[in-house]
Amino acid sequence: MPQIIECIPNFSEGRNPTIVQALITAVKSVPDVWFLDHTMDGDHHRSVLTFVGPPEAVGEAAARAIKVATELIDLRRHDGKHPRVGATDVVPFVPIQDVSMEECVQLARGIGQRVGVDLGIPVFFYEQAATHPDHVKLENIRRGGLQGLASRIVSDPTWAPDFGPKRLHETAGAVVIGARQPLIAFNVNLKTDDLTVAKAIAKTIRHSNGGLPCLKAIGVKLASRGMVQVAMNLTDYRVTSMHTAFQALKTEASKRGVEIVGSELIGLVPQAALDQTAAASIQLERFDSAQVLETRIGAVMSGGIERDQTLSDFLEAVVDVKPTPAGGSVAALVGALAASLGVMGARFDHQTESQQQLVQLSQRLHDLVHADVEAYQEVSRTSKIPKERSERSTEMAVAWQKATEVPLEIAEIACHAGWAIQSCLKAAKPSVRSDLTVAMIMAIAAADAGLHTTQVNVKAQTNQQLNDIFRPRITKAERSLEELKGLCYTPPPNT
Repeated sequence: MPQIIECIPNFSEGRNPTIVQALITAVKSVPDVWFLDHTMDGDHHRSVLTFVGPPEAVGEAAARAIKVATELIDLRRHDGKHPRVGATDVVPFVPIQDVSMEECVQLARGIGQRVGVDLGIPVFFYEQAATHPDHVKLENIRRGGLQGLASRIVSDPTWAPDFGPKRLHETAGAVVIGARQPLIAFNVNLKTDDLTVAKAIAKTIRHSNGGLPCLKAIGVKLASRGMVQVAMNLTDYRVTSMHTAFQALKTEASKRGVEIVGSELIGLVPQAALDQTAAASIQLERFDSAQVLETRIGAVMSGGIERDQTLSDFLEAVVDVKPTPAGGSVAALVGALAASLGVMGARFDHQTESQQQLVQLSQRLHDLVHADVEAYQEVSRTSKIPKERSERSTEMAVAWQKATEVPLEIAEIACHAGWAIQSCLKAAKPSVRSDLTVAMIMAIAAADAGLHTTQVNVKAQTNQQLNDIFRPRITKAERSLEELKGLCYTPPPNT
């Protein structure tokens, strides 16, 4: 699989399309980089670009865009509402496929050195790339704005830049560069022009003030629209989802007698974070499925595929004569679909706890589609090791252990999904009972298939000590599956 890193640089320019286009052109000038998206906001006076590709190419694209921003953006004439410390304000690198966080850290530091030396701009590393604990959080670096950072640079040794001069660049300020997990920029607009309301709500719901974990929030005035906004960053949507953040904000707005006008995304979001049902539940404005990160990556890298092409590709791969993807991957996909269908039913009936559980189960099953392919590829690789080599038996045992672990986990997770769906069925409205029953049947099928593959692979394992590890789990999964079958296939008593 190709290495893919995502870069989402934020620039302090949201009103001049010519400058933003120059930034985009700089990114697109690098071969092997796929440009995905950009946003502009006049009130924030900020633009956000999103592009992906292999590490070296993405780093080069980021460096070229920073150079263009340095030449064209003058912070001395900047009056946007969004916190900032640089013309190129922040440049995060995010691991997407077959790339470790450490590789993103090394890329960030390499580009930081290049910017500091070549452009004479002070560079601070943040998040996973931070070299000082006070620099981990972006808000710490931005504290006090340009003046606050300038003062700390000259007065506090712990605030010396990682690279570049110990003073702000006259027109470009500083640059914050780092590596992090995917982040969702999610804003909610309020039907009031009272900024104190937005600031109070933001203070209440954000993590730093005892609110929701992994949630950052500020209040912003949108002068051009005659309203205020709570601008949020969800640093881990698996902990605090968009739906949870929206509901918390809605509750606080209601306490203050303020209505919500709508919400908006800045940039792209991971597949697991959002689907059309969720979009409706949070009044998301102008949502297009092309805003889904994985969808856009697939479309751009293939030169403009149809929106269902990803599934088509998978189906074509299954019918191919190649050994992967095969039974395990198909079982995982069926289980993921079952859990996703369960999410729909849970949301329809407002069963929040089951909904959150099923979202996590669906995502894990989706991950296992690929994990099964990788496990079988490792079995294939070790089987080709010459018999005379001493490490052959050990490497094959480890490979078969993984090839057994993955389908067993598929069975276990599918069973968990089945039980969560069963819980939803107990209180489901008649209009969704049929869909939830289909979801449960699919979960049972996925678990059954996963166990079948597990049993086949256990027989191929020559290391019985490794097999002994799996037997209790297999037995437990089999019992859970039989109970689910009994609940699903037993006809209801006559009334």
